[in-house]
Amino acid sequence: MTHFGDRLYEAVARTGTPVLVGLDPRWAQLPAALRGDTDERDLPGVANAFAAFCREVIDVVAPLVPAVKPQAAFFEQLGPAGMQALAETVAYARSRGLLVIMDGKRNDIGSTAAAYADAYLGEESAWKADALTVSPYLGDDSLTPFFDVARQRGGGAFVLVKTSNPGGGLFQDLVADARPLYRHVADYVELQAAETRGACGYGLVGAVVGATYPEQLEELRRVMASTWILVPGFGAQGGTARDVAAAFDPQGQGAIVNSSRAIIFAYARPEFQESYGESRWQAAVEAATRQMIDQLRDVIPASASTGQTGQFPPA
Repeated sequence: MTHFGDRLYEAVARTGTPVLVGLDPRWAQLPAALRGDTDERDLPGVANAFAAFCREVIDVVAPLVPAVKPQAAFFEQLGPAGMQALAETVAYARSRGLLVIMDGKRNDIGSTAAAYADAYLGEESAWKADALTVSPYLGDDSLTPFFDVARQRGGGAFVLVKTSNPGGGLFQDLVADARPLYRHVADYVELQAAETRGACGYGLVGAVVGATYPEQLEELRRVMASTWILVPGFGAQGGTARDVAAAFDPQGQGAIVNSSRAIIFAYARPEFQESYGESRWQAAVEAATRQMIDQLRDVIPASASTGQTGQFPPA
């Protein structure tokens, strides 16, 4: 399997955008046509609606973006039926040519971390995700199993470095040896990324850094030159295109920017309600995706936003 960092680089260049669409199905926000007369206590029925919703979102965004990011929690809350819906969603996204980054934020010690990695990463795994989000809190021996499996299978791992939520600083901003904890994590992630660099210059180990902290995002781009940055917090959480601009390298590469609710439930946004409304919710998904693509194109260097760059930079 081709190196994950290279596959992501190629997908961003091919589509001409770093937009990552988050698949976060929420029952109350699903269009009424998909909810039908299903009772929310009917977990298999809700799971079927989630799977149908995600398929229809994927049909819209597959020609436009390089990857999707299913949030496992929204499927897990439905029990076994939800997990089946998640499996169907991953398989369908892959069949449409999208990279799949599973947002599971998994981790544990030693053999348990290895089991998580084996479960999620690569074509050989049960879930067949291209990449997985992981937590660094348990230390390096809890992360290396993910990196090892990713290396063997052409997968990737995105480590939480500076998250987008307001409470993230409670631990991430604590200072040790004159630097905040997130900088220590960033240095470790960059070391692992540099050791696993592909032809594109980026490693298979990435970092999650929120759009809601633009100054730290700029700081972390400087110190993580070999690291793909996954940027959550755009749109519904308040992050803007200007906030995420610093995540990209001078060639307009090195980052993917996630938007979930602002795209998949765009029909409920005031600027789209009148033109589309609930009956044309898929058209609203397309309009919101294209809007985000245009917003990012205005603030990042040209090569990632033109679709013309298909060659890797010099090593």
